[in-house]
Amino acid sequence: MPDKNSKKKKKNSQMIIRINDQERAEFISLCEDLDTSAAREVRRFIREFIAKHNEQNTL
Repeated sequence: MPDKNSKKKKKNSQMIIRINDQERAEFISLCEDLDTSAAREVRRFIREFIAKHNEQNTL
């Protein structure tokens, strides 16, 4: 039986960003080529960004 703490965090929020059409198309295309989703890569970037800056703040 899975532990309640081992569940992934629920995705219950949205962020709307404005980017250039060409950049969006290139990003989506690259994600498809890499067999990933744009949302997954943006979430990964956000997690890494938070971790990096939290480390810098504790130094």
